Amino acid sequence: MQYLRNLTYKQRIFYALLLLGCALSIFFVHHNEQFYDRPIAEILKVKMADSEPITDMYDNDDMLYTQQIKAVLKNGQHKGQIIDLTNDYSSSGAFDQEYHVGNEIFVAIDEHSTKSELTGSILDLKRDQTIMMIAWIFIFALLIIGKRQGLFAIISLVVNACILTFALDLYVKHGSLNLLFISGVCVLLFTIISLLLISGLKTKTYAAIISTLLGTMIALIISTAVMWLTGENGLRYEEMQFLTRPYRTVFMAGLFIGSLGAVMDVAITMSSSIFALYEQDSRISLQALKASGHEIGKDIMGTITSILFFAYICGSIPMVILYMKNSSTLGLTLSLNLSLELARALAGGIGVVLTIPISQYTAIFFINRKRVKA
Repeated sequence: MQYLRNLTYKQRIFYALLLLGCALSIFFVHHNEQFYDRPIAEILKVKMADSEPITDMYDNDDMLYTQQIKAVLKNGQHKGQIIDLTNDYSSSGAFDQEYHVGNEIFVAIDEHSTKSELTGSILDLKRDQTIMMIAWIFIFALLIIGKRQGLFAIISLVVNACILTFALDLYVKHGSLNLLFISGVCVLLFTIISLLLISGLKTKTYAAIISTLLGTMIALIISTAVMWLTGENGLRYEEMQFLTRPYRTVFMAGLFIGSLGAVMDVAITMSSSIFALYEQDSRISLQALKASGHEIGKDIMGTITSILFFAYICGSIPMVILYMKNSSTLGLTLSLNLSLELARALAGGIGVVLTIPISQYTAIFFINRKRVKA
C-alpha cells in the first residue's frame, strides 16, 4: 500500500492502463478461437478407459493409460458440436500428456465422421492463456522492481526479439547471405539498443558497449581458432544435421549470439561499478580503481560462468536421461548430447573472463579522459 501511495498521478495512470491491457489481453486469449484456422475444442468430460503396465526392450517399466474424452468445438464449421476423442498417455509423459476438464486443445476431425457423431484426434494443447499470464507476471515484476529501467528493459527485449526474428527470416529467404555476418550485425544492434535503453546516454554505457563488442569478438576468434587447430574433435553435430544449411556456420552463429548476454552483463556491471567509485570520490587513485575493479571482477566471474554452464546444460538433461535409460554408455550419452552445449558454455566463459579486464581498463580510460577535460 505504501508503494501505491508513493506513485505520482502519471504513474498511477500508467499502471491503470497497464492493468486494463492485462485484463483485455487475458480476456482475448480466452476467447480467441475464431482467429485460429485449426479446430479448437474445450474438454467437457474425461473418463479413464484403460490402464496397463508396459516394458520396453531395455526392461524400462512404464504405465500406459487411455482416456475417453468428450469436448465441444469452439470454432470452425462444426462450432458447438460435441466431438469424441481418445488420448493415450504414459506415466513418463515423454511424448504425451494427460488432459483434464477445461483444457482447450487443437484437434483434427476425422473425414469419415458423421455430423451427429464427430470423432477425431488430439494434436496439441492450446497454451496461449498460460503464456500470456506468465508474460504479464514477468512484465509487472520488471516494472515494480526496475521501475523506469524495467520499462526500458521490456522495450529492449521486444525490439531485440523483432530484430532477431527479422534477421532469421532474412537468412531463411535468402540463403546466399552469410549467417555470421547477419549475426554480427545483430550482436552490434543488440548491444547498442540494450545498453543505451537500460543505462542511458552516459559515459559508462559507451564503455560497456565497447567492452561487450570487444569481449564477444575476441571470444569468437579464440573459439574459431581452437576449433580449427583441433579439427573440431569432440564436437558432435548429429542433432544439427537435419538442417539444409551449413550446420557449422549455424553453430558458430548460435555461439556468437549466445555468449553475448553474459558478456554484456559483465561489461555493464564492471563499468557501472568503476564509474560509481569515481563519482563518489573523483580524486580516487588509478591504483585504487584497478584494485577495486579486480576484486569486483573476481566476485562476478564465478557466478556468471556457472550461470552459463547451467543455462546451456539444463536443456540437455531430458535427452541425457533418455539415452541412459536406454542403456547408452555415459561417454556416448555425454558426447552426443553435451558436446555442443559445453562448447557454447566454454566460449561464453572465455568471453566473460576476457571482458572483465577489458571493461576495467576501458572504464578507466574514459575516467582518465574525464579528468583531463576537467
